[in-house]
Amino acid sequence: MKEISVQELKEKIDNKEDFQLIDVRETFEYEVSNLNGENIPLGGILIEADKVAKDKPVIVQCRSGKRSAAAVMQLEQQYGFDNLYNLKGGILAWQEAFDPNMPVY
Repeated sequence: MKEISVQELKEKIDNKEDFQLIDVRETFEYEVSNLNGENIPLGGILIEADKVAKDKPVIVQCRSGKRSAAAVMQLEQQYGFDNLYNLKGGILAWQEAFDPNMPVY
């Protein structure tokens, strides 16, 4: 599984690169804090796989990196995606590195 660090994600955002960010946390978690990704909870990721881009890099994130890793594995195994990256450490790593005041639980 390919992974990306929060530092690499921040560079992509700062450089305005073309990629899709998907947050697989539950909606109530997304509402507490998010990185402006598209919210597709893990439980619905296979049902909503048509919302996942195939023509550009897709970074999948959650709270700590575990659910996003599961989402990447499911999408790769079921649909053959090869453009997915798991955000190492999830939003907790982002908060620690860049936004100590971001509310996380």
